[in-house]
Amino acid sequence: MLTDAQLERYARHIVLREIGGGGQQRLLDAHVAIVGAGGIGSPLIQGLAAAGIGRLTVIDDDHVALSNLQRQYLFATADIGRAKVAAAGDAVARLNPDVRFCPLEQRLGANNFDSFAGDAGVIVDGSDNFATRLMVADAALARHRPLVSAAVGQFEGQIAVYRGWEADKPCYRCLVGDDPDRGDASCADQGVLGALTGVLGSLAAIEAIRQIVPFGDDTAGKLLLVDALAFRFRTITIAKDPACRCAA
Repeated sequence: MLTDAQLERYARHIVLREIGGGGQQRLLDAHVAIVGAGGIGSPLIQGLAAAGIGRLTVIDDDHVALSNLQRQYLFATADIGRAKVAAAGDAVARLNPDVRFCPLEQRLGANNFDSFAGDAGVIVDGSDNFATRLMVADAALARHRPLVSAAVGQFEGQIAVYRGWEADKPCYRCLVGDDPDRGDASCADQGVLGALTGVLGSLAAIEAIRQIVPFGDDTAGKLLLVDALAFRFRTITIAKDPACRCAA
């Protein structure tokens, strides 16, 4: 049962027919595992904490730097030098006492994925390198966990939900194929519009919530492309690759 304080805190969710009190309770009972507390992770963590996701597990081995503050809104100048997950945990505690924050100051790999993901119902990947995205996608697919994958660079971003174990839904490799040696573009070298990471992180929060309390159209298998230069959002459908491992 929701307490009086929770009824007031989440009132704007509860009055939504698609969420209601039952949906809000599911959010409070949910566990979301997040890869990265950076440009996408920062607004994502804020959005999910404000929404009342009961448990957030966040893995990141990085520390807050001055150059992060242009786009990683979860942190302030006083956080420079601190572990990102520690600073994120303090921010969540200030924002919403209903949320249990589980920080992992580690680099994610195949050897610690299970301890990271645990019983999470949704995995959100905001990592900044292609090898990690592939590893997370394969691990989520093998464990039948919905994956929300978001990426951003310069003035462009993309986000999609993958449930490749379902017969008609693609996995991440249906989009990118088998290319573990693909190079990564660093935002330190190429730059990134700070506010755009806020847009993609907020969209990732929406998609994570949608996997817990379904509303509207099912977005799994659709790739949303954001172009801030052209001020354009475009959605394309990702076909399930019959030759992909997820179709076996």
